[in-house]
Amino acid sequence: MRHVFTVASFSRTTTPIMLTELSYDGLTGYGEASMPPYLGESQATVTTFLEKVDLSRFTSPFETAAILTYIDALDDKNTAAKAAIDIALHDLLGKLMQQPFYKIWGLDPQHIPPTSYTIGIDTEEMIRKKVSEAEQFKILKVKLGLDTDKMIIDTIRSVTDVPLCADVNQGWKNKEEALAMAHWLQVRNVVFLEQPMPKEMIDENAWLTERSPIPTIADEACQRLQDVPQLKGVYSGINIKLMKCTGMREAKQMAELGRSLGMKVMLGCMTETSCAISAAAQLAPLADWADLDGALLIANDLYRGMTVENGYCKITDAYGIGIDLIH
Repeated sequence: MRHVFTVASFSRTTTPIMLTELSYDGLTGYGEASMPPYLGESQATVTTFLEKVDLSRFTSPFETAAILTYIDALDDKNTAAKAAIDIALHDLLGKLMQQPFYKIWGLDPQHIPPTSYTIGIDTEEMIRKKVSEAEQFKILKVKLGLDTDKMIIDTIRSVTDVPLCADVNQGWKNKEEALAMAHWLQVRNVVFLEQPMPKEMIDENAWLTERSPIPTIADEACQRLQDVPQLKGVYSGINIKLMKCTGMREAKQMAELGRSLGMKVMLGCMTETSCAISAAAQLAPLADWADLDGALLIANDLYRGMTVENGYCKITDAYGIGIDLIH
């Protein structure tokens, strides 16, 4: 990490990842599992999962549905490990078809929203430093959930008036106080609340969503496709992350289902290299909001891929997920 990363429940300076490769017909697809400790996965668990995988039973990578159904059935969890294979498979397929994946899916990169840049919980001095590093961004994502919430917002507002989105990471525990904060934040140009209260507080989150002057977005409460229908009415929208939902295939299904239910769609990330970030960016035209800054928060990226120019995600016409390995 370029800076210590602090949210309502923890701080860390590193994130373990596992990189994968799938090869076929002389081409190689790249994938990634990013594993923040709270997800319950590690390099050891991903290694154990990958050792179970036997793709020799398939004759072609174009058996996409069968391959990913098989991968998902190997274990109930290990979603980041599954995402590593899914991403590599999509990268390989795009290279075989000689197309970037957004084109294969018929998506328009001109519809990609500006990406937010994350400001973690920190001191006033460090918050000002982080904001100064994010001058090009059109929207900032602010981590809240402790007793420093108002200090953080006031500090940011002392140096910039760009729109903010507030990620509480389940940090608030009282619905009336959460509603009061929602009104306080709206006045300060905060455009939505991400996971304001613990995901188990279903009735309280629904109560807040009904009354909040700004939308609420499910993050920890939104893991996979089957979660989406039961979130309607509890939150205004969903945050989709490849590491939680097993990769690109299911992420696209979640975005389309959320849209069909009248929900807002946010496309998020973990701290990841440009591999997983560029994979997510192929889906970004489906999103109302993008939070694809993960590769910008790390100091040792291994790939060239999606870039951010003047606050906007820029993807190329490179085949697959659009990355090059930095040798």
